[in-house]
Parts: sequence; C-alpha cells; structure tokens
Amino acid sequence: MTHPPNGSAAPPGQAAPTRPTVPPQAGPGSAAPAETVQSAAPRRPAWIEGRDRLRAAATTEPGRLRIIGAVLALLVVAFGAVTTWQMTDRSDAANSVLTRSQPLSDDAAAIYRSLADANTAASSGFLAGGQEPASVRDRYNRDIDRASEKLANAASNAGAGSTAAASVSKLNKLLPEYTGLIERARASNRQGLPLGGAYLRYANDKMQTQMLPAAEELYTVEKERLKSDYDDAKPYPWLAIALGVLALGALFWAQRRNYLRTNRVLNHGLVAATTASTVVLLWLVAGHTFARSGLSDSYDHGVKSLNVLNDARISSLKARSNENLTLVSRGAETVEVGADKEVKDKFDVDYQAQMKQLGSVDSGLLGKAAAIADNAAGRNPVKAAADNVSVWKDRHKTARDSDDAGDYKGALAKVVGDKKDKPTGECFDNVDEALDVALKHEQGEFEQAAKDGKGAMTGLPEGAAVLAVLAAAGAVLGIGRRLSEYR
Repeated sequence: MTHPPNGSAAPPGQAAPTRPTVPPQAGPGSAAPAETVQSAAPRRPAWIEGRDRLRAAATTEPGRLRIIGAVLALLVVAFGAVTTWQMTDRSDAANSVLTRSQPLSDDAAAIYRSLADANTAASSGFLAGGQEPASVRDRYNRDIDRASEKLANAASNAGAGSTAAASVSKLNKLLPEYTGLIERARASNRQGLPLGGAYLRYANDKMQTQMLPAAEELYTVEKERLKSDYDDAKPYPWLAIALGVLALGALFWAQRRNYLRTNRVLNHGLVAATTASTVVLLWLVAGHTFARSGLSDSYDHGVKSLNVLNDARISSLKARSNENLTLVSRGAETVEVGADKEVKDKFDVDYQAQMKQLGSVDSGLLGKAAAIADNAAGRNPVKAAADNVSVWKDRHKTARDSDDAGDYKGALAKVVGDKKDKPTGECFDNVDEALDVALKHEQGEFEQAAKDGKGAMTGLPEGAAVLAVLAAAGAVLGIGRRLSEYR
C-alpha cells in the first residue's frame, strides 16, 4: 500500500495550491489604514481649451485655411452690416430734411408771415375808414385761417413738452384774444369812436410783444431741427469705409498667400468676394459723396436763401404795419431817440428800423439774398423788391412831411392811396409779391437739390447688405475649394 509522502511539497507535476489571502480586518479600537486618494485634475475654462484647440489647428494648413475663411467672412459681413446701418441712418435723415423738417420750418415761417400780414391788413382796413375794403378784409381772414391751419399742423408734429409745443400752445391761446380785439376796434371805428384806435394799438401790442416772438421762437426751433437733420445726413461713414478697406486688404492678402503656396493666380470664390466688396466700397464712397454734395447745395442755395427771404418778407410786413400805425396813433405813443433825447413817434421809429434791416440790393437782408442767389431767376425778384423799397422810402418821407405839416388827410392819401397819389401801399404790395416769387424759386431749388442728394443714397443700404452676403459666401466657397484638396 502506497502512502503519500509526508511534508508540504506538492506531487511532481502539480502546483502547490495557494491559500486565499484575506485582507487584514480592522478590529475594534484599531485605526483604519491610511489610503492614498488621487484627486482629479481641475477642469480648464472653455476659452482656454478653445484657444488650445485653435492653436493646435493653426499648426496645420487645413486648420489655417479654416481660420482664414472665418476671418474673411466675418470682416465682409461686418463691413456690409455697418454700411447698411450707417447709410440707413443718413438716408433717413436726408428723407427727413426733404419731407419733414424743411416743410415744418416753412410752416413756421408761414405762421409768422400770416400773423404779421394779418396785423398789417387790420391796420390798413382801419385807416380806410368805417367800411374797410372787402379785399382788405378778405386778406385779413385768409391770413388768420392760414395761421390757424399751420398751427394745427405744427401742433401735430411738435413733441410733448418741447419748446415748439409750448410756442404752439401759446399762439393758440393768444390768437382768439387778438382777433377779438380787432373786431372791437372795427366795431368802434364804424361808429366813429376814438376807442377803436386804442383797441387796434392794444391788439398790435399783443401781436408785436407776445404773438410774433412766440412765432419766431417756433421758427427758430424748426430751423434748428432742420439743421440737426442736415448734420445727421452729411457726415462721411468713416467706420464703414475703414471696415471696407480692411476687408479688401484681407482678401488681397488671402489671394496672394494662395498664389505663393499653389502658383494658382485666381481663386474664383475669393475673386468674387473681392469684386463684391469693391463694388460696395466704391458705391459707398461715390454715393455718399454725391449725396453730400446735393444736400450741401440744397442748404447753401436753398435753405439759406429761404431763411433770408423769409426774414426780409417779415421785415417788410412789420414796416408796413408800423407805417399804418403811425397814422392810427397820431403821435399818441412816442419814444426818446439819440443822445439828445429827441422825441419821435414810436411806430415811425420802428418803421425806420425795419426798413434799415430790409436794406437794398447792396446791403441788409435784400443784399444778402441777392448774394446767395446762384442764378438770375433768383436774383431778379430780389432786385425788383429792392427797387420798390427805394420808392417806398421816398413816398413814405413825403407822407411824413405832410403829416408833420398838419395835413393828415394828405398823409393818409399817400399811405392808403386815392385817385391822385401813388400810395406807399402799392410799393409794399410790389415788395411782397417780388419776395414771394423769390421764395417759390428758392423752394424749388431746395427741393431739386435735396431730392438729388437723397436719390444718391437710394438702394445703398439694401445693396450693401446683399453684396456683403454674396462676398462672404464667395470667401467661404473659395477657402472651401482649397480645403477639398486635403481630403
């Protein structure tokens, strides 16, 4: 009987069995073994990872091409977007000059002229006697209706709380008060009561010290609005031009780089992008230059002339009103003039001041208007007005000499007119008509030049946006064609 050998050795050809290893157990009160814990590395910010990936991509030609394509597309799109934004603003401002601010400025001037002319017509009708001529009464009514209509238009366009709104509100309040005083003056004049002259002077004082200053303030505000629109429409879009130059420079650099690396002269996509960007840049510079020229011409030979002619017409209206009131007051209101304190009729002093401001063809407002006019059609009416102003002064002096000599009826005839004398009123009418012709001519000059300026920007914002998209697409396709060579 064979017995296995004693000892722990394994039989030949067999591995000794191994006893499972049991990890040591911690007994009660014994300390836990120290364990080594490795914490995970902190996550890097996304921008750092993106930068590293971009840096890694830039080490390969395909990666560099992708970066170049993205930058070119971004530059071209930015150029188109800024061009669209800046030219939209300028086009809107030019449109406002033509359709809003200048018409509102003209309405404000019309309010002033209508009020001044109504005051002149009222005094002329008073001098004519108890039964004023129907033509004078109709003229007064037309002026009041026109002023009311223009005030309603101004009220609808004046911003709430603005200076213009305050002026319009003041005029709307004073106009009924003024017309009421005129009706009282007429009623008293028909009855032969001296109180009529007092009412007329009171109405004139309200007109001269409250209504016309408010109308002048409204006119000034509208002129400033017009000037602000010009200031918004005329500046060059320098940011868009700079981006256009930068985009073209980048496109030329990319094509030159492509040529140096491949010896290929043209890349169709990049050429298309360059062409589209060049068209936008040239259109931008040329279009705005022509627009700026037209707008400048409309201001220099339109708005400036209109402002001066409006001021001249207003001066003639004030002079005529003061001339009439000189005979209405008959020395009731006087002022001290000069160093020697000479006492003179208040209204005659105001008349002389307005006529001096009106001037002649070589001085004053008329001289300035003649100098600004750029053609004979604009200068001839101004010269005609200046000639009638000269005759008006001579006739007025004759009328004043008669009044100072005590011949009131003779002075009245020389101012209002009769069958023998040629009145100063005839000269005033001729001056007013000549200035009206000049105003209509300059208004036409303004509208034509402003339309030309606005027309030069027509389609530019939209065209720039479309061409920029096409240029960006061309740049991406051109770079994509190169990338396809690496697949």
